[in-house]
Parts: sequence; structure tokens; C-alpha cells
Amino acid sequence: MRVLGIDPGLTRCGLGVVDGKGSQILSMVDVGVIRTTVDAPLEMRLLELETEISQWIIRVQPDVIAVERVFSQLNVKTAMATGQAAGVALLLAAKAGIPVVMHTPSEVKAAVSGSGRADKKQVAMMVQKILRLDSIPKPVDSTDALALAICHHWRGVGDSKLQSALKQERIRLASRA
Repeated sequence: MRVLGIDPGLTRCGLGVVDGKGSQILSMVDVGVIRTTVDAPLEMRLLELETEISQWIIRVQPDVIAVERVFSQLNVKTAMATGQAAGVALLLAAKAGIPVVMHTPSEVKAAVSGSGRADKKQVAMMVQKILRLDSIPKPVDSTDALALAICHHWRGVGDSKLQSALKQERIRLASRA
């Protein structure tokens, strides 16, 4: 399974692609950041995000796109900008017919580091270790995108196994009725 992780942001939008063979053997395919000009009009910044994310989707052909769920204890302006960037990613996934999953920051931290309260440095170090990278990708937005992709690999496989087990149990119960 190939997961494109997107850490949405209007100024910096992190992208990270992780392939997995099963849930344990993960490898980084690509990582990067889309930067938009701060003083450009909002609609032009969103258009730039749309263009760049579209190119990533075409180039890396993900099976699923994992987007960070907008959650902010920051100001409303920051939350709105993050939400607008996430909306672009969600729309592009829908247009491409690619399933989308959303994970909260605490889910991602817990999946990657074992603690939902891990700081960015701990998460970055675990991303480096899990993907066997020589160095931590910079800036942090790219590392966060890789963490999202890792989270989905691990949570997605677990969720899939759970759904399969529930389906088998329903079939078993139905056959007894």
C-alpha cells in the first residue's frame, strides 16, 4: 500500500509518501514541502496548492491519502488557513477517486512514538528510525507528513483486520441462525 501523507498548511504544506509491505516494513518514497507566497492573494495560494498536490498525486499514484485533521488551539486565522489547505487536498483526492483518511495530531504522535503527547522532535526521531533514514527530513512539515503516512499504515492495517474479523463473526452468527 502506498500512502501520501499531507500535513496541510497555507504557507508550508508537507507531503510524504510511504510504501508498505505488510504493516511492519515501511519505506519512504518521497518527501517535500509546498511553499506559497505569504503576500499573494488567498485564491492564488490555494491554486498553487492545487497545482502542486495534483502533480504529486499523478506522480506517486497513492492508494490512499492521509490528511491531518484540522485541530488548533492557535488562533482562528491559523485554523482557517489550515482548513482551507486541507480542503484542497480532500477535493483533489475525491476528484482522483482516492480514499481519504484523516488522523488527529495526537493519533499520529501515538502511532509513531507511542505517546499522544510526544513533541515534534520525538516524532521526527521516530520517523527517521522507522523509515531507516540517514537524517530527519526538513522542515518539520515534511516529517509530519511522513508521520501521517506511517500512522495510516499502522492504523489502517489494524482497522482492516478488525473489520475483517467483525465480518467473519457476522457470517458465523448468521449461519447459526
